[in-house]
Amino acid sequence: MIEVDQYKDIRRYYVEEGLSERAIAKLMGVSRNTVRKYKDGAVLPGQRKTAVRQSPVTGPIREIVARYLKEDQGAPTKQKQTAKRIWTRLRVEHGFQGAYSTVRALVRELKGTSRAYIPLQFDPGQAAQVDWGTAYAYIAGVKTKVQLFCMRLCNSGAIYVMAFPTQRYESLLAGHVEAFKFFSGVPRTLIYDNMHTVVKEGWGKHVKKEQAPFKLLKAHYVFGTRFCNPNSGNEKGLVENLVGLARRNVMSPMPKVQSFADLNELLLAHCVAYSDEHKIESRPAPVGKMLEIERQHMLPLPETMFDPAITTTAKVNRYALVRYDNSYYSVPARFAGQKLTVKAYSLRIEVWCKGERIALHQRTYEQNSYTYCIEHYLPVLEKKIRAVRDAAPVRQSVNEHIRTFGEKLVDKDFVAVLKLAVDYGETAVIKAIEVVASHDQYSYEAVRFQLLQAINPTEIAKPIKVDSTLPTVRPVDLSQYDALYKAVATNE
Repeated sequence: MIEVDQYKDIRRYYVEEGLSERAIAKLMGVSRNTVRKYKDGAVLPGQRKTAVRQSPVTGPIREIVARYLKEDQGAPTKQKQTAKRIWTRLRVEHGFQGAYSTVRALVRELKGTSRAYIPLQFDPGQAAQVDWGTAYAYIAGVKTKVQLFCMRLCNSGAIYVMAFPTQRYESLLAGHVEAFKFFSGVPRTLIYDNMHTVVKEGWGKHVKKEQAPFKLLKAHYVFGTRFCNPNSGNEKGLVENLVGLARRNVMSPMPKVQSFADLNELLLAHCVAYSDEHKIESRPAPVGKMLEIERQHMLPLPETMFDPAITTTAKVNRYALVRYDNSYYSVPARFAGQKLTVKAYSLRIEVWCKGERIALHQRTYEQNSYTYCIEHYLPVLEKKIRAVRDAAPVRQSVNEHIRTFGEKLVDKDFVAVLKLAVDYGETAVIKAIEVVASHDQYSYEAVRFQLLQAINPTEIAKPIKVDSTLPTVRPVDLSQYDALYKAVATNE
């Protein structure tokens, strides 16, 4: 390594006096390599000249890739070559054997792109981000894939997560409604990717149409929308982090619950605890404190809650069933042949007639399935009692204990026991059956008596009170008749 003064002399002899490398080296007593290194001023004393080395893999294809990219100039955005397309062309046209990741990195370099992102800042109430994530849970003992609706306020970082069976319209709508209730307000702008339940036509800044159910929700709560560009998760990084947060903190290990309602209680408790306890490093105050401020800047909730149902009409067939999403649900038999309103929620199906709900079922997503309520068919069964043993509503919707007991009864009494199950509830009837069966009493009357005794045992055991104002009847002495009977028997 040479000193600064030596560097100065090498530069002066070369630039001002025009001496050759050989002459300068001889004059200064240094090697020609030293002179060659420092003469042009490319390297300062104490620095190494960075060698420009050609990659053995990408070096031979650099010019080719650059040419491919030049071909894209002026082409529509959607028709420009992706890194994967360029990699495929290199393999086919030039016999390239390198990995796709190598070509992708080269394309990124030549385009001048990088993974550096611009930090974003939002005012209170200004925006929230929305996304879906997937996870697994044991629901009623069955390992089930669940869809996690996630919304996160951009200023406070407050979170809301809710689980659904699907990502359909009814789930999306319900997720928004419950999130707004939880935050006690509506963010002025919601940021989405290009999910199909929201976007009907276009993508990112080119979105031209939104889906009708979503537009109705948007009109009700008066929020604006903004859409991310494809493959730009950084544009809604807050909510994508939330998906991972929910998986790690609530869904790991996999929860064991009886229903979606139970799972959502766990998720809600986590959202509350997050607001109460968490502080984001880049935020000036805990999440809960910032949420209190943010609520003051959000849009107010409307007086009427949005109904997150997909509503349609359906005609009741002759079996007292309506069809929705390739599944069948029963209604009271008297509505056979009528057109009714079906309201589909993510977890339930409601059937309405003239403003009155006439049927409520747990929703199933199994295709060509049948969901019955025995109450809907009792008026028909009371007229056609011989059908009770083979009736699909009985076989599929009535508890096994009740059906087994009913098989030991005559048809009329079997139907009567089913009516008891409707009036008193299946649980009460099952308990009554267990008691009477233990005494080998197989009858409708025994079950009914046991139900009444279980409801009010004191009333059944209480002796009858006699009205004191009624005339009294004197006891009859039967001894005279006994004596006469004995005398007659003796004479014989």
